[in-house]
Amino acid sequence: MASSPPTAAKSIADFFVRPAKRLRSSSSTVPATTTPAASLSSSSSSAAASLSPEQRRRADTNLALARARRNLHLAKSKASGGEAKLEELLVEETWLEALPGELRKPYALELCRFVAQERLHGKVPVYPPPHLVFHALHSTPFDNVKAVIIGQDPYHGPGQAMGLSFSVPEGIKIPSSLTNIFKELHKDLGCTVPSHGNLERWAVQGVLMLNTVLTVREHQANSHAKKGWEQFTDAVIKTISQKKSGLVFLLWGNSAQAKIRLIDETKHHILKSAHPSGLSANRGFFGCRHFSQTNEILERLGLSTIDWQV
Repeated sequence: MASSPPTAAKSIADFFVRPAKRLRSSSSTVPATTTPAASLSSSSSSAAASLSPEQRRRADTNLALARARRNLHLAKSKASGGEAKLEELLVEETWLEALPGELRKPYALELCRFVAQERLHGKVPVYPPPHLVFHALHSTPFDNVKAVIIGQDPYHGPGQAMGLSFSVPEGIKIPSSLTNIFKELHKDLGCTVPSHGNLERWAVQGVLMLNTVLTVREHQANSHAKKGWEQFTDAVIKTISQKKSGLVFLLWGNSAQAKIRLIDETKHHILKSAHPSGLSANRGFFGCRHFSQTNEILERLGLSTIDWQV
């Protein structure tokens, strides 16, 4: 089985530890925990009610980070044998309930065989590593989805892919598309341009960062396209469209906008622009103000807004 270089693996492992440490240090009243938000006791809920909005946001983010770490470790333990099936790598209960039996359908079983063959016998590595394939779903449970950012397939350079669209682990050079996203964030909301491209903080606040294809060969963009992933991620999009309401879909570029056919526009909010890549950002992505618009929509719906500062 092909594997990522040690330096890439280290950056991915570090990525999951450092953000939580920063958040814990920012609020001494919010202890780290591995307890999912759904299992909070009534006394904890009462205590949470006395928090300020900012303290509540930090508490919610800490709980979501703990849940994401729990899912990461569980998926990693499932993948440790080297032959885990895709259905075994998806461990977030809310998505398993929302997509019952999806990964046991014939197309998904064939997809599983294809990915396993690529990892075990392929001549080049496959990204991301198995335990990060469903990281978008593990970091943003079905119940928590507020907004959706749709990408294409994972970054295909060593150490880049981490299972969240447009995101790279800390220590990895920020790709041009993400650089442009940060530029627009700065113009739109005044956010400081960060020194890294780790977007997990968005994911745990309810931004589903979903690629339409979830694996790729090293240095071969779209190499795992049309193998079954599109059917799975279409099912994800259709399910959240049907079972939820008031979501904000940020559709950047023609590929993402093609997914409008899966979205009930009478129930959800769709924001469209050009793709943030260097080739098209000047044709409508810059100036789109999608980040502030998303928060304005969430605020109107009575939902907590996204802290877009990375």
